[in-house]
Amino acid sequence: MLDIKWIRDHADALDAALAMRGAEPAAARLIELDETRRQTVQKLQDMQSRRNAASKEIGAAMGAKDAERADALKQEVGGLKAAMQTEEATLEKAESDLGEALSGLPNLPAEDVPQGKDEADNVVVRTVGDKPIWNHPPLQHFEIGEALNLMDFEGASRISGSRFTVLKGQLARLERALGQFMLDLHTSENGYLEVSPPLLVRDGALFGTGQLPKFEEDLFKTTDGRYLIPTAEVPLTNLVREQIVEEKSLPMRFAALTPCFRSEAGSAGRDTRGMLRQHQFLKCELVSITDAESSQAEHERMTAAAEEVLKRLGLHYRVVMLCSGDMGFSARKTYDIEVWLPGQETYREISSCSVCGDFQGRRMNARYRPDGEKGTRFVHTLNGSGVAVGRALIAVLENYLNADGSVTVPAVLVPYMGGQTTINAAI
Repeated sequence: MLDIKWIRDHADALDAALAMRGAEPAAARLIELDETRRQTVQKLQDMQSRRNAASKEIGAAMGAKDAERADALKQEVGGLKAAMQTEEATLEKAESDLGEALSGLPNLPAEDVPQGKDEADNVVVRTVGDKPIWNHPPLQHFEIGEALNLMDFEGASRISGSRFTVLKGQLARLERALGQFMLDLHTSENGYLEVSPPLLVRDGALFGTGQLPKFEEDLFKTTDGRYLIPTAEVPLTNLVREQIVEEKSLPMRFAALTPCFRSEAGSAGRDTRGMLRQHQFLKCELVSITDAESSQAEHERMTAAAEEVLKRLGLHYRVVMLCSGDMGFSARKTYDIEVWLPGQETYREISSCSVCGDFQGRRMNARYRPDGEKGTRFVHTLNGSGVAVGRALIAVLENYLNADGSVTVPAVLVPYMGGQTTINAAI
């Protein structure tokens, strides 16, 4: 959520930033809505002041035994009361209209974000590691998994429909191993506090992080009005919802390994083979709550934490800064980490780390009290995948494929696999 006071003072800057995101100008409309709200507030204040004064005058008139004047004043007070009820309804609508308009605005890009329209305009920041070189042809993950008889798409389809996968045996254990490895790394070395959050949340939590109201079609909604989480970012960030925290408690760093649920409403025909784009997937999520001065440094720190996962898995990847037109709704700046998939001969996103400034803090009404100050400020929030477990599994399968169809287990995962170093076909 953007600050209407800032918008009134920086109308041209708002429209320029929205243009960078490919959005229409909005400042004039927002200022008009706010002006209606402000004028209505002033009317109500004037009416209340006159009502209070008239009420005192009634007492004076009655004390002076001036019944005619007292009756006239009573009629005036009654008329003011009725008029105020009308203005209060007008104010409620004005505040609703302004709030709805503000809630639909995306966050504004940071100054160093490259201007662009889509992923073609993203900028590669760094490339880490080398692509694997083999004497055998690469295969895509679903070819590998089905040949191992450990990845079942037909069975999943019979149970749940498309965009689901059944993992069996050592691939199921590999998925579990990856998630546990990530969680252990982030909690023991990167300073994140492990959290086991609810998987069902109210609409207010999704509004706070920016999924609602604009992206409801991407969510799964239950019959009682709750939603399945699209990412653990939602419950983790909302841990400070409607709270005032002390500056000394910042930064707060949370990590969670949870299932995530997405309708993939806009993905018809994309990545229909395999498990790249699923309705249900496992992800290790990182969230940081910081003060205004620390958020940029925390963004670099979080991205490095996510990168460390891929480094220890021995996977080749690159870090990309998203352009203004490709960033998510709530982000001010985003780094995507893209892992190399030999079977597809391309890079695919495996983590996205974003700094949101106070955008989500405003939507959640989450504040912190700076040391030595009486007032409060909105917290700054960050979120990132640390990393997507299913895509990490895909990357391991495709990068560690052997000529005989078996898959070597990355050394860092061997302890989580009970000492097993190779995944072979199930009989």
